Amino acid sequence: MSKTYKITLLPGDGIGPEVVAESVKLLDVIAEKSDFSFEYTEALAGGAAIDARNDPMPQETIDACKASDAVLLGAVGGPKWDDLTGAMRPESGLLKIRKELAVFANLRPVAVPPSLAESSPLRPAAVIGVDLLTVRELTGGIYFGQPVGNDGNEAFNTMRYSVEEIERVARVAFEWARKRRNKVTSVDKANVLEVSRLWRDTVKALHKKEFSDVELDHMYIDNATMQMVINPRQFDVILTGNIFGDILSDTSATLGGSLGLLPSASLGKGTGLFEPVHGSAPDIAGQGKANPIAMILSTAMMLDDLGEGKAATAVRQGLEAALGHNLRTADLCHEGYTPASTSEMGELIRTETLRHL
Repeated sequence: MSKTYKITLLPGDGIGPEVVAESVKLLDVIAEKSDFSFEYTEALAGGAAIDARNDPMPQETIDACKASDAVLLGAVGGPKWDDLTGAMRPESGLLKIRKELAVFANLRPVAVPPSLAESSPLRPAAVIGVDLLTVRELTGGIYFGQPVGNDGNEAFNTMRYSVEEIERVARVAFEWARKRRNKVTSVDKANVLEVSRLWRDTVKALHKKEFSDVELDHMYIDNATMQMVINPRQFDVILTGNIFGDILSDTSATLGGSLGLLPSASLGKGTGLFEPVHGSAPDIAGQGKANPIAMILSTAMMLDDLGEGKAATAVRQGLEAALGHNLRTADLCHEGYTPASTSEMGELIRTETLRHL
């Protein structure tokens, strides 16, 4: 009997609807050749939800997400809503849905095949073969720590982690390392921050108790950022907290030459949230210039999480084959390549994916 997966779509703002549309087209053609199908529910999020419901993450959206097997999110935010503050900001809605879904581990893989090496701001020789995974703690740390305050003259945020929070995300990193090259680099600022000292001590203890077969080393965040540029191939799995993971994963995204290449999966014990790392890019919204690759790779991560590994592999193989063609979206279109629109790149990836199913 065929299975139907319930997918909640949160297109959001800017280029979000454009890239989500390409993922839906891809899922539909995959379903035609598979023994499973998809049922979609579209819901409001971000600025679009503020305009319609005066809330960046309405309760009906949260309910739809919780009732689904997975959530695909495009992007939220834009200059139209920049004057809003606090819980009314589009980005606050994103933090809220992560909290509501209890997705505590954010996985951001970066791989640079030879076909993309020349797009990197670094020397091709430095980035060819990069294959790393950042595991970022997502629901704790300074973005969520209390107390928080701003009286107009002084403002403060609190970085806070418990042993339990550190252990559960560290366990995810160690388990993924076992499926990859068996190395974890834990990133902190233990020479300055008490919370980072707890982080390092907890990671060391868990490693000794449960994962002594995995290689473990530690780096301070400033050194790790530098090493990401100098020698990114040294990394396998990077484990770190919320704010450091935000910084490092965006840094790693540039290795392939564009934020439009980086997917992510936010996972916990229930419904997963899958989204590209890039923003809403309002300056190119509606022009067919957006790169759909990050959204499509996020969709492949969703297929993996749903247990449809064969389809996920076909998507990645199809994408790699598509990059062997002469077409590139605007962010990657250097001399010698033919410009492609969002839909043209999406169609090429779908065609190549079907060849590998």
